[in-house]
Amino acid sequence: MSLYTTPLQIGYFFALLMWMLFLIRGYREDRLSDKLLGWIMFILAMELQDYTFGFAGINVLWNELNGFPRGVSLLFGPVVYLYFLAQTNRSFKLSRKHIWHFVPYLLYVVYELSAFVQGPVAVQNRQESDYNLVMGYVLRFAIWASYIYYLYKCLVIYRKYRSWSIHQFSNTELINFNWFRDFLYAMIFWLLCREVMNILDAFLNLDFYQDWWWNLALVAVVFYIGLAGISQRQPARIQFEMDSGEPPGLQGTDSALPQAPDIDSDKTAIAEKLKALMERDRLFLQPDLNLNELAQHLQVSAPQVSAAINQVFQQNFNDYVNSLRIEEFIRLYEKNSEKYTLLSLAYDSGFNSKATFNRAFKKIKGSAPRTFLSR
Repeated sequence: MSLYTTPLQIGYFFALLMWMLFLIRGYREDRLSDKLLGWIMFILAMELQDYTFGFAGINVLWNELNGFPRGVSLLFGPVVYLYFLAQTNRSFKLSRKHIWHFVPYLLYVVYELSAFVQGPVAVQNRQESDYNLVMGYVLRFAIWASYIYYLYKCLVIYRKYRSWSIHQFSNTELINFNWFRDFLYAMIFWLLCREVMNILDAFLNLDFYQDWWWNLALVAVVFYIGLAGISQRQPARIQFEMDSGEPPGLQGTDSALPQAPDIDSDKTAIAEKLKALMERDRLFLQPDLNLNELAQHLQVSAPQVSAAINQVFQQNFNDYVNSLRIEEFIRLYEKNSEKYTLLSLAYDSGFNSKATFNRAFKKIKGSAPRTFLSR
């Protein structure tokens, strides 16, 4: 036990523990996203493995297993990408068309095994050859191309998913967008730390102990991903497809029905039925109301309801429902301001958190609740 070995050992075994916990929860709840997050933790553990074993004096990786393909960097990007797809779509399933994402890793494994199965002499000859030096640069380029390509694709999913969700959910707190964003930041932070140390190593010829720092950064990432990931909530039914995003919602606070000449009668009729439904059944008081449930009440398709809200009310679904909740909050405040707190009135109006209430109120009314009410 030392300053160098202890953090890496803790991070390594924590990553393996979280790998098993995510797999258990994934199989128990039939949640593919948890299974994939578990394999992400396993990949991070393998990234820590060389230095963890090295500082612990375990040399089996460099003796008996020298030349064995233990690198997993080419798996990282595809698994993270598939995790994002599964986390945003509960019905997402792996299929044969996803195999091509793993072709670069399979080529790397075949290349390494072709020497390993021939014995230590073949491995040593390859490692000392100029050909292997060139292949090392090719592998390094492939790894970074994979990182950039898949992290970019994850960023696209995050942005489209966030835009899509405001047309689907009245309570976007069901989906922790910060998790997706911070997950990407954590991955980029770790990769940049490793690359900076590699560049310094190329110029300064750092020893094993000086290279230790990027592994410490990885330990921090392992703990964040493990602890934050295990607490992520996911709606029981959510089905986002990359090509199913709605156009951005229009901002507005007026719940009247403007009769614009470019709005067809069908959308106006749906909007009229929606307004009557909200006044009669007050569905906006349900904290987890979503577009599909509302469409079922109106007996029309969800895209039709979304289009009516966008074009007639000039709002997205999230803003439309929250605007009704805010009007209900103001009505309750005018009647009960001396009996109840603002937060309790917000809960009675359909909001399920203080942060959501404050954010929605400021967006729709242009100021914080207390400032608006003090006028």
